Amino acid sequence: MLTVSKKKLASNPINTWDQPGGQEQIRAWIHQTLTTQDVTVTGPIEQIHARPWSMILRIPTQEGNLFFKATAGFAAHEIVLTACLSTITPDAAPQLVAVHPQHPWMIMRDGGQRLREILQTHPDWQHWQNLLPQFAHLQIEAAHHRDRLLDLGLPNRDLDVFPQLYQQWIDDTARFQLGLEHGLSTEEYQRLQDLVPVVEQKAKLLASYAVPVSLHHGDLHDGNIFYHQGQYTFYDWGDASFSHPFFSLRTAYVSAEVRFQLDENAPELDRLRDAYLPAWLEFETEENLRIIFGVAQELWAISSAITWYQVIQALESENQQEYIHVLPSLAKEFLSFIRP
Repeated sequence: MLTVSKKKLASNPINTWDQPGGQEQIRAWIHQTLTTQDVTVTGPIEQIHARPWSMILRIPTQEGNLFFKATAGFAAHEIVLTACLSTITPDAAPQLVAVHPQHPWMIMRDGGQRLREILQTHPDWQHWQNLLPQFAHLQIEAAHHRDRLLDLGLPNRDLDVFPQLYQQWIDDTARFQLGLEHGLSTEEYQRLQDLVPVVEQKAKLLASYAVPVSLHHGDLHDGNIFYHQGQYTFYDWGDASFSHPFFSLRTAYVSAEVRFQLDENAPELDRLRDAYLPAWLEFETEENLRIIFGVAQELWAISSAITWYQVIQALESENQQEYIHVLPSLAKEFLSFIRP
């Protein structure tokens, strides 16, 4: 039931939940699918999340809450990737009940309590220090499945194509809102162009070390991590790609900065780095891992920008304007971190 190709799912690019009759079709599939598994829906199915690229419903059942997720076709890799991870790293990935064979839809089991709510009540660093080794081990396991992940349609942002993706992003001048209030100045934009050989050099430097390119989550914040009985589960793989694994710490840093009210790159964030890196000692020395992490940190805003750039391109024109400010903001972040 859980075997499906991204090619089939991507052939349905429209957000089905926004189309006439779409919600009815989704709910009919949910009821039919759960009935075949002897699961009874015990109350109203509620929409709890909606974006142009995905939508989530809460399904009350006699076994507890289940969750339905639909994605747009351009983000269909999330469905097949989640299904794959549920088999290769079952303890750390969402447990799936069903995947639709033609539409990018899936039903997931409850992952427990969101880390965000836990930290709002008890802002304890220990959760991040406990979960990051688990996340690193997920990435290490995923590195052994490179071909399988790419065959599923996971976006390929390997280090050998990273400079070309950067060039493609900065060549789209209109995305930077030059001279506008929330855009870049012409001087900042020129710096992006001047840094092309630096980005290429640093990508080659990262590739020269033994840390394998692997699964990059793309949105590893406390709202996408769930906790239950000592185990952390990692949800929402819609921004995932095949790239340098250390790029995933960018959103973890931002999440911790917000939760613990820290300045950008505050020294306290070293706790995250120091919890995450030991899992990678099978590949490099501690000294080298810190060097690699520093270089990845210089580039990780580019990684996020490439993801956002491709998402914005895929959105319908009326939705693009809502998110266009993200790209100049990430460009400014990159310029503040890069060391030529």
